[in-house]
Amino acid sequence: MVARRSAIDPTTMADPPKGAVRAAERRGYEVSTEPESRSPSGARGASRGGGTAVAERRRGGWRGRVHTTLDLIRSNPTGRVTLKIFIAIAGAIVVTVGIALIPLPGPGWLLVIAGLGIWAVEYHWARRLLGFTRRHVYAWTRWVTSRSLPVRFALGAVGLVFVAVVVWLSLKYSLGIDLVAKVLHYLATH
Repeated sequence: MVARRSAIDPTTMADPPKGAVRAAERRGYEVSTEPESRSPSGARGASRGGGTAVAERRRGGWRGRVHTTLDLIRSNPTGRVTLKIFIAIAGAIVVTVGIALIPLPGPGWLLVIAGLGIWAVEYHWARRLLGFTRRHVYAWTRWVTSRSLPVRFALGAVGLVFVAVVVWLSLKYSLGIDLVAKVLHYLATH
């Protein structure tokens, strides 16, 4: 039979997998894989042991305060659930308003991306989707700025025509105001 040990001996703990070390480094933590030593009282010191030490992430300014506050909230099980619910509801409201404003002139897509940013605070899938969106927006912006001035003017003109058609259709079918008919009528009578 195999005997089980009742207490964990820190001197015999194995190093964490390299993937975990890479993930911690990618998130901004400083990871030391040198053996860590503990004194007989259990405090970290200079005698014996092994393991990996993970230092706190360096944070500064208002972002550091926000991350610290969120970490404090997440340290409590009730706070963690409450935070997830609050983030889910706030993100859903912002995304819903953004989706409603997409056909209208205004910041519809900007609000959808802001809602994704709110969700990305707590949900990994939203973080990945926000990263995907950022990459493609940056790629589009780089592509447009690398084009000649006439091409950029043509793209701008196409964008303005698209917005004008969306405004016209939105006013016609939501408020019953046909701007094209009113303008043609005005031109014919004056």
